[in-house]
Amino acid sequence: MVQKPKTPVPTSADVARLAGVSRATVSYVLNNTRAVRISEPTRLRVREAAEQLGYVPHAAARSLRAGHSRTVVMPAPAFPAGPLYTRFVGELQSALGRLDYTVVQYGGAAPYGDDAARAWAELRPIAVLVPGPGLGPSGVDVLKRSGARAVVTLGPEPVEGAHALVLDQAAVGHRAVRHLYERGRRRIGVVLPEEPGLRIFSSPRLRGARRALRDTGATLTELPLACAEDAAARLAARWDAFGLDAVFAYDDAYAMLLSRALQDHGVTIPGRTAVIGADDLMLGPLLRPRLSTVRLELPAGRDLAALVDRAVRDPGAAPERHTVRGVTVVHRESS
Repeated sequence: MVQKPKTPVPTSADVARLAGVSRATVSYVLNNTRAVRISEPTRLRVREAAEQLGYVPHAAARSLRAGHSRTVVMPAPAFPAGPLYTRFVGELQSALGRLDYTVVQYGGAAPYGDDAARAWAELRPIAVLVPGPGLGPSGVDVLKRSGARAVVTLGPEPVEGAHALVLDQAAVGHRAVRHLYERGRRRIGVVLPEEPGLRIFSSPRLRGARRALRDTGATLTELPLACAEDAAARLAARWDAFGLDAVFAYDDAYAMLLSRALQDHGVTIPGRTAVIGADDLMLGPLLRPRLSTVRLELPAGRDLAALVDRAVRDPGAAPERHTVRGVTVVHRESS
């Protein structure tokens, strides 16, 4: 059997010969180096030569020369991602791309923490964006020792040593319960997920819910619930004993779970019990009745990209803290 000869992998030298420039010029153009003045016609000629040859710069070699990569690692979130979060991530990736960073989404199953931080560090990223809780100061230290110039967390609490975009979970609980109260509901339940990893979100949401009913005369009942159909069915079977006319179900996933169980037990929504979730998952409008929700307004992706770029350029600067408090109720048929 005759084997076809392998096509040689194009090199920067090949691009330089085709474009009629030096290898250094090729490197400056393809690495978007702006410190060296190169005319736009020359930049265009180099890019066209690289495209014609199918040349792609070697990221690992570039990292070795520079002492760091331009890779930003973003672990997959440990919570259900709605359309708002998905759109935010898309904007963030585009904004970082315009700043010459490459975003790598890390989909490992390990929970956030020191072990996960070591796995991310193996990629030698220049920055790490961590959505959700779990990363601690020691994990931040692991990442910085591996060469990460910036560690940014997106969660309910800041982490020592890291820049932070703090999402005000208390505002979510406050706005959800206030919405129910304003629609005439006075006996309101609040679902508390039994999963330990969600407590860092559920506790501030409960605090916000309590604050919404302070000095109103309305009552609030805590409803522990595991994320399982049989657990929701048991809770629904006891609904008469609670005497509730509304429930803030922590988030949309729990709201869907509980709504189905309540309807199976003959509880009408919103007639007998109004239901509201949070986080604006895509399935919410597809339910019947359509699920009301609370949306936490995330910042523009370009703003977070600018924070990452500032942190990379000045790794010794004091960590920035920005709190996101904007929330919006999306009122639909369930409330």
